[in-house]
Amino acid sequence: MPLPDYFRAPTSYRLSQLTSTVQQRDQDVLSMGLQTVEALASTRPDFGHLTLLVFEAVLEVVCVSAPGYIVARQGMFDADSQKFLANLNVQLFTPALIFTKLASQLTADKLVDLAIIPLIFVVQTLISFGTSFVISKLMRFKKRQANFVIAMAVFGNSNSLPISLVISLSKTLKGLHWDKVPGDNDDEVGARGILYLLIFQQLGQLVRWTWGYNVLLAPAEKYTEEQGGTMHISESERGRGAYRDDPETERLISPWGSEQDFSDDGGSTTVANSPTATNGAKTPNGYGKHSSRSSSSDPGLMPTPANGNIATDQNLAPNGVQKGKENVGPVSGAMNKVRNVIIEAGRKTKAGCRSVGRSIFAALPGPLQKVLAKVASYVGRFFAGLWEFMNPPLWAMLIAILVASIPPVQHLFFDKGTFLRNSVTRAVEQSGGVAVPLILVVLGGNLARNTLPREAPGDISDPKVERKLLIASLVSRMLLPTIIMAPLLALTAKFIPVSILDDKIFIIVCFLLTGAPTALQLAQICQLNNVYMPVMSNILFQSYVIWILPSTLVLVLLALETVEWAKR
Repeated sequence: MPLPDYFRAPTSYRLSQLTSTVQQRDQDVLSMGLQTVEALASTRPDFGHLTLLVFEAVLEVVCVSAPGYIVARQGMFDADSQKFLANLNVQLFTPALIFTKLASQLTADKLVDLAIIPLIFVVQTLISFGTSFVISKLMRFKKRQANFVIAMAVFGNSNSLPISLVISLSKTLKGLHWDKVPGDNDDEVGARGILYLLIFQQLGQLVRWTWGYNVLLAPAEKYTEEQGGTMHISESERGRGAYRDDPETERLISPWGSEQDFSDDGGSTTVANSPTATNGAKTPNGYGKHSSRSSSSDPGLMPTPANGNIATDQNLAPNGVQKGKENVGPVSGAMNKVRNVIIEAGRKTKAGCRSVGRSIFAALPGPLQKVLAKVASYVGRFFAGLWEFMNPPLWAMLIAILVASIPPVQHLFFDKGTFLRNSVTRAVEQSGGVAVPLILVVLGGNLARNTLPREAPGDISDPKVERKLLIASLVSRMLLPTIIMAPLLALTAKFIPVSILDDKIFIIVCFLLTGAPTALQLAQICQLNNVYMPVMSNILFQSYVIWILPSTLVLVLLALETVEWAKR
């Protein structure tokens, strides 16, 4: 009877098996190690290579901005030209960019995930405000100077520079693809980064053109001499408080400005000079909204119910044509007659609806009438303010959200081969491609400080105080917020179960915004209100020329380290 196999040459058999098993295990471990190293190397390049990649991204921004700087230094790109280009950009090209990026990327699930962006924005704003407030107290700035430092710290660049950096980094850094997006590629990564930045940008616009314009960067005449301004107050007023808003000069502006309006971080637009509304409030006349001036002050306006001048028999000839214009021809006379008939029908319809509404309202109990009147007043003021606040980029964002919320409509606009994709969407994409280069060209023009006024009422003449303002602004904007926000962002990415936090480009965007330079738009606000223009120009030069490369390098490195730590 033969012996079992395990009794035959037990030593050699087991050693050979053990050797092969160990070798196989070592090979598996080595293979896994190599894959891990390759994965880490793809998202965590060595410091020298990362420096080169960031330098490439920054240099791309410099190369696109340089022509604007050169042309401005030669005197051919003055402030009016910058305003015109920025106006064209904010009215046409930026809305096209927003629509194509948002409508093609958004889904119902992503809309829920994007809700964390306003929360991060609020936290960043509060931290920047806190650090700048403390520094202003330590340096014993006056109120106007402290508000200037707070504005420089709170409002960072969320458009021109970060968008260009995100696009460049999405094509140079490997391993930024999101495994939750099937077939993710570099273009999709860049598009998502732009989407995140645009949301941050619109949130910043809301705060910038309300709190920033009216309070933080208010003109010198809004502050007393003790606060660093030029306003003279009497002894009786001094006891009631130094800083006050003059009701005679107070302007109600939209988030995009009043007399002049500016695109985010990239220039200015020109609108009418604060036309007076019929209710006595000052309202801006920009972005497609018409002045509420009566037709009596503008002979070019026809009498319509909209402007408060209804056409009457005294204004019309028997044939329905306006007096003084009977000889304009039969065609024009017929058109005027039809138009006046339509106007009269609209007036009667409106009056009838109003009469029915008043009758129904009068039949209600008195307490209910009071409640409904208050609700209607609040709702009316809310929608009036909302309409005044809306601007082309916001309209583009709203339309993009509506399109993305309806999958069949989204497919019609963005699926390959559809009629709308080959016509409308392609045309909008071509217009949107102009937005970022044009923003950077205006950026270069803004950096040419010969286009900005050097002296203004209430400016600081002491070089030491100017230097303190410069240092406080740079530290409050590009250093301290990063030191505080970096651990918070790391903990958020590690422990909060929101899918968008797994997107590496989102983490990079958040870090870039924590230490981004001061918004270029503040230069235009300072120019409009004559607020510390020499200091503002020095801040722009220091931020965008001296400190941008080391700052961006540190921020990208921190973002990549956060991504790797969160995955463990």
